[in-house]
Amino acid sequence: MQLDLAPYAACDENSRGRRHPEPAPFARSEFQRDRDRIIHSTAFRRLEYKTQVFVNHEGDLFRTRLTHSLEVAQIARSIARSLRLNEDLVEAISLAHDLGHTPFGHAGQDALDACMKGSGGFEHNLQSLRVVDLLEQRYASFDGLNLCFETRDGILKHCSRENAKALGEVGKRFLCRQQPSLEAQLANLADEIAYNNHDVDDGLRSGLITLEALAEIDIFARHLAEVKTLFPTVGGRRLVHETVRRMINTLVIDLSRQSAENIRGAGPKSIDDVRKAAPLVAFSSEIEREQRDLKRFLHKHLYQHYLVARMSNKARRIISELFDVFAEQPKLLPPQFQEQAVKDTPRAVADYIAGMTDRYAIREHRRLFAVEEG
Repeated sequence: MQLDLAPYAACDENSRGRRHPEPAPFARSEFQRDRDRIIHSTAFRRLEYKTQVFVNHEGDLFRTRLTHSLEVAQIARSIARSLRLNEDLVEAISLAHDLGHTPFGHAGQDALDACMKGSGGFEHNLQSLRVVDLLEQRYASFDGLNLCFETRDGILKHCSRENAKALGEVGKRFLCRQQPSLEAQLANLADEIAYNNHDVDDGLRSGLITLEALAEIDIFARHLAEVKTLFPTVGGRRLVHETVRRMINTLVIDLSRQSAENIRGAGPKSIDDVRKAAPLVAFSSEIEREQRDLKRFLHKHLYQHYLVARMSNKARRIISELFDVFAEQPKLLPPQFQEQAVKDTPRAVADYIAGMTDRYAIREHRRLFAVEEG
């Protein structure tokens, strides 16, 4: 168990507990137990074959949701230690935050959300909570993983008021306009650090963006110049790696320092004080501006690149056609989803599709629509 936690950090003693009471774990904290359950879950294993930007079969070296989640956890734990926050909780949230993501990244999510229009929509944060609360079927005494309130609260980054009303205790902060724990706030920004910088790396590796184009972005240009000054003969992948790792280091240091300053200014004495305060984990204004510039660059030059758009278009078609055929003929669903479809066919179909990996969705589509497939 981590020692020397700040008084406003989450810990076993101030946890709001689990929905289904359980005996305390032996030789580990409650949040370590949460982390372990997440790692052993089926949804976590599937993240290996769900992608960030590039579809799984496009290359073995691009990030997957699994490697991304591990990178988020590493960044978040480093910052948590410097701020004396609960490393185990921040790790659990980081590892679980993408459990509800669809195949094919954001293109898949957008397609499934469109399919679910009129049936409650689809949002991957809500789906991640649904995975850990209901869809994982591992324990005899309850559905889901029965995680602590603080872990579930951290997984749910965004939520409409309408959805919040149906979520009970974990939805209340969205109705009361309160904040989650500092650990949850930290996991959210560690996610941003990881995906921005690693999309830069993957984009350069793929050849869809260039060093010359990125050199127009302040945060990249500054670190690229530093690497070239220190290592004038280095090029290729080493040049990229040295630049990206320095960017990550700058963001980690800035987030740690600015958050520490914000916490000192607000002076929270407890986790309840944190919930009532404004967000305290944040970048400095200058680094936040540079982050926004990098996001805009990636959106324009990578996410909207015509080759990415082509695959995204295919992904949307696969998701939409799978949804339509299952919604029209629920008997084509696996048995466990057929049972659920009796109560709510659209949601059962969405649960089934959201749980697919990229390659499974492609195969399922072929099985249903290609004459030569069995």
